[in-house]
Amino acid sequence: MNSEHVERRLAAILAADVAGSCRLIGIDEEGTLTRLKALRRTLFDPKIAEHRGRIVKNTGDGALVEFASVVDAVRCAVEVQRRMAEQNIDVPQDKRIELRIGIHVGDIIIDDNDIFGDGVNIAVRLEGIAEPGGICISDDAQRQIRGKVELACVDMGRQALKNIAEPMRAWCVRFDVAVSTSMRPSAVTAQPLTVPGKPSIAVLPFINMSGDPEQDYFADGMVEDIITALSRFKALFVIARNSSFTYKGRAVDVKQVGRELGVRYVLEGSVRKAANRVRITGQLVDTATGAHLWAERFDGGLGDIFDLQDQVTESVVGAIAPAVEQAEIERAKRKPTESLDVYTLYLRGLARSYQFASRQANDEALRLFNSAIELDPDFASAYGCAAFCYVIAKFNGWISGTANEIAEVTRLAQRAVELGKDDAIALAASGQALMYVVRDLEAGAALIDRALVLNSNSAEAWYCGGWAKNWLGEPEAAIVRFARAMRLSPLDPRMSGMRTGTALAHFLLGRYDEAASWAAMALQDRPDYQPGLRIAAASNAMAGRPEQASQAVARLRQVNPALRLSTLEDVLPPYRAEDLSRYEEGLRRAGLPE
Repeated sequence: MNSEHVERRLAAILAADVAGSCRLIGIDEEGTLTRLKALRRTLFDPKIAEHRGRIVKNTGDGALVEFASVVDAVRCAVEVQRRMAEQNIDVPQDKRIELRIGIHVGDIIIDDNDIFGDGVNIAVRLEGIAEPGGICISDDAQRQIRGKVELACVDMGRQALKNIAEPMRAWCVRFDVAVSTSMRPSAVTAQPLTVPGKPSIAVLPFINMSGDPEQDYFADGMVEDIITALSRFKALFVIARNSSFTYKGRAVDVKQVGRELGVRYVLEGSVRKAANRVRITGQLVDTATGAHLWAERFDGGLGDIFDLQDQVTESVVGAIAPAVEQAEIERAKRKPTESLDVYTLYLRGLARSYQFASRQANDEALRLFNSAIELDPDFASAYGCAAFCYVIAKFNGWISGTANEIAEVTRLAQRAVELGKDDAIALAASGQALMYVVRDLEAGAALIDRALVLNSNSAEAWYCGGWAKNWLGEPEAAIVRFARAMRLSPLDPRMSGMRTGTALAHFLLGRYDEAASWAAMALQDRPDYQPGLRIAAASNAMAGRPEQASQAVARLRQVNPALRLSTLEDVLPPYRAEDLSRYEEGLRRAGLPE
């Protein structure tokens, strides 16, 4: 036996390298090396020191770092990746320096200031399976940070790592990048999205060329209708309006848009409305190459706006999916109303309704939709949107659900369904209104399912469908539907709601750790979001983390001081009795008073 003493210790190991470094060096050898040195000097090395880490060695385009605490290691990695993502926002895709980071906690051997052993090897292999700009950690590391770091971790399952005997469970750390207010208000996703197998497109907000800021709603409405028409084509994958419009009012790099939204094509353009004439210009761009597939101008009178929208839609479809059948093109041509005045009221209502957190805006949206209905009693979309205004009001506690309110929602939803049997938005909005406000689960769920059959590109319908499945006691199906909604609208202002719905689904399945992780993500952008705070409190309490649960309840009671267990049903959706009982138990353990 070897009697030589071997020094060992338990440590957290961070392994990092530059994704695609050979390609970057091949493009610009000296420039890349200069940028790497600057990165180490200004960001990487200072962050390591700040979090009490020790750089064991630099490995050309990477580094191996030892920490005494895995919490410090993960916090350091997140701060580095956030700063890297912020710096890369304006850098062309092919010139970005992006790090991959792997972290493991385990036993290591120390020899002449170097470190060896399985603990090191596993960290290096985890770095190898991390996404560019991402962080991958071991199951041991995830257990150590659970409840100590306010980050969400997504289970990657058991991974076969090179030269590691047994498959190991790994986790992807999810985090958002804060950007300046001159950029979009929602988060930049650290990991790029996979481009779907079928033609995929995002329609960016068109520029209002009218010179009148009040006409912004008109330009936005043009784009919204084009998105709606495109989304009816099952042969396409179409990003939802709420994500496309996060780019409104700023210059964008279409390659960056393609990466952030996970699409192959982008449509951008402008709208000019003057007197009784309208001009729409459009440019279709391939995000992979930056090449323009076509650029066209569409002119007509105000009475021709729906025909102009159809022309834009057909040009796009013909360019990216020429095999689409003519019958499907004809189905996509659906004039919502014959009256331009009604259409104008509807567009103004939509503009107000997207201000989800404003009671005044929601009230104004409802008034505008009702005005549109008065002028055109057969306008299905206006009825559906008006019904959904009541959902928003109930969701935020602005209405209590009186008999008169329930009767009005029932009337609006039924009329929307009668008039809009092929209108996915009207059906989904009416379905959720019937489920949430009227508590007619069966009828509402059937409408949402019909909307999904009609339009599988509707993020709105998938979002409503996720909540429907939770309320019906089918949480596995809810997770699938929320995931689809998030993919169709990855930058949606309602992302907190999608993540909260996913957290609830995991809670109902008894996966309290996963529920707490998703709840933490839901609260990143909206720390006062009441449904997120409720599920965060309940899931942390049931997971045995009383401190985090207590913090969530304290925040919840600051936002809503009147909330008690006895009044909980007034703000909650229509849960099954057994699910409501478990939810109440979680909040009781978290400290919500009776």
